[in-house]
Order: sequence, then C-alpha cells, then structure tokens
Amino acid sequence: MSLIKMKHPALRMEDAQKRDVRAQFGALCFRVQDDETQVLLVTSRNSRRWIIPKGWPMEDQSPAQAAAIEAFEEAGVEGKAYNICLGLYSYTKIMAKSDNLPCAVSVFPLKVQKTHKVWPESKQRTRKWFSIKKAAARVREPELRKIIKNFDAALLKA
Repeated sequence: MSLIKMKHPALRMEDAQKRDVRAQFGALCFRVQDDETQVLLVTSRNSRRWIIPKGWPMEDQSPAQAAAIEAFEEAGVEGKAYNICLGLYSYTKIMAKSDNLPCAVSVFPLKVQKTHKVWPESKQRTRKWFSIKKAAARVREPELRKIIKNFDAALLKA
C-alpha cells in the first residue's frame, strides 16, 4: 500500500452540476500511541455526526495549511501538516438559508503535536480520539471511511 498508488472510488455528486461543486480541504488528524494510530474526529455543529475538520480554500495558504488551520479552529489541535493528499470524498453541505452545496474534500494528514483545552469552536463541537477501525465506522461518508481505513502513518516521512 502506498500513498500515491491508492485507488479512489469515483466521487458521488448526486444531482449537482459540476460547476456547482465546491472544493474543501480536510485534516486527518492523527497520533501514534503504543504503536497504535489514532484518529481525531469532531462533531459537526448541527447534526452532531462525526467528521474530520475541514473548510474552504484560504487566500495565501496551501491546501495542507488550510486543513491545518481548520484542525485548530474546529478541533483545537496543532501539528505537522503533510502536503500529501490521502484522497477525496464528497458530501452535501446543508445550508440554512440557501441551496445545499455539493462539496469535494481533499484530505491531508496532520500529525498532532499539541492539543488545546480551549479553541475557537470548543463550545460548538466535541472532539474524540478513535482507533482507525472505530473512526472509519463513525463517519458517514463511504469515501472518507475508506481513506481512514487505508491510512498508514508509517508511510509518512517524519
């Protein structure tokens, strides 16, 4: 298994026109404890389902840097962001006052080195560490589930 050669399933964009699809960048936040890789998930604000931190592209930030900023804002963690896309997944962002947005999320690994007790969205979200297997089972999106299941921290260069 390599990071580059992993086959990714086709994105499911439902009824969206390709020009309607929005790009987002997500962080697969991880740590290794006692030789076990763990993944940090956060709850979404409204539905409270388990997700990875993610957000919109940011001016003057690489995709991996944008994902790292989202990890701090949504999960209160900082660490080493890798400029390696682990894969893509799709979902529909539910919008309160307008049409829902189909999104394609590029996922970048982030090795967590610091965890804050209070962070910008700490009152809106819950965060929790899971084993790879349990994290994959908790997320709703099948493509994200596959990215998590196939993640191997040992393949990243320190």
